[in-house]
Amino acid sequence: MKKALITGVTGQDGSFLTEQLIERGYEVHGLLRRSSNINTHRIYHLFQNKKIYNKKLFLHYGDLTDSICIQNLLRKIVPDAVYNLAAQSHVKISFEIPEITAQVDAIGTLKIMESIINLGMMGKTKLYQASTSELYGKVHEIPQSETTPFYPRSPYAISKQYAFWIIKNYREAYNMFAVNGILFNHESERRGFNFVTRKITLGLSAIKHQVQTHLVLGNLDAKRDWGYAPEYTEAMIRMMECEKPDDFVIATGETHTIRSFIEEAASHLDMNISWEGVGQNEIGIDTKTGNTVIRVDPKYYRPTEVDLLVGDPSKAKKELLWEAKTRFKDLVSIMIKHDYDNVKKHSNRLLF
Repeated sequence: MKKALITGVTGQDGSFLTEQLIERGYEVHGLLRRSSNINTHRIYHLFQNKKIYNKKLFLHYGDLTDSICIQNLLRKIVPDAVYNLAAQSHVKISFEIPEITAQVDAIGTLKIMESIINLGMMGKTKLYQASTSELYGKVHEIPQSETTPFYPRSPYAISKQYAFWIIKNYREAYNMFAVNGILFNHESERRGFNFVTRKITLGLSAIKHQVQTHLVLGNLDAKRDWGYAPEYTEAMIRMMECEKPDDFVIATGETHTIRSFIEEAASHLDMNISWEGVGQNEIGIDTKTGNTVIRVDPKYYRPTEVDLLVGDPSKAKKELLWEAKTRFKDLVSIMIKHDYDNVKKHSNRLLF
């Protein structure tokens, strides 16, 4: 039985990847960061399953900032594959906590690679690094491919650029099997509450159920390439199954504004959004009720904005035989249906 170690196992991608690897016959080990709050809800169904937990899935407390912990875990598990998904991944928050963002997202990646080398596991253990479309930042070309120059615009993206290049450098210097997955935005019903897509689907659902009156957002005109997360974790596995390590853009090739995401989500709730005003004074009105349901607050603006991201997945299609199947409208439909039902069921104790 092959073994995989997943950092960030409790996140959106970590939960989907865990399911997919177990289905492929892997023994999966997850790095669990200690927290006073319960943070395992995305994998709760797995460790409640007696046939899986402590048989096919094992959880270990640890942190990417602790090199001793990382090295001890690798020595104990001796994994065939390490998927480094753990990160301080919120772009806006990275401006407020830049040092810890760099320690986890940049130096954490280096610690994993150094541990693999120090333990003499280069010929045994493959490494996947969760890279990001935020690397492109102030974009040099449209769409963005594996050869597009980077121009990161946040402490998060800059930290991820260090991780990208240290992966590439160590691959060439030490002949390691290490790959970067440059994943564009990928969402799902398991997305964190403080990410804009989930904030929209939960917020509009709460408004529809009269749990809250309006939703406050930042830049409505930012354009993103949104795909469905479980398809993107499938792409991660395919990268690790390649004969030779390489870096791949994973994207849909389509871009939509946050405004469009709002309008599409609202349409599933029999809401019709009409826009009035400009910039921070803009509001979104539900024409069915006449109520203002969207407001803009500059506190949600980034100090340096990324206006447009759209990926070119042609290399992944050719070499990985991968392409996005869930399109924008279907993605929004999946998320809004889940959150409408979720709010209806738990409206008396929602905390988002």
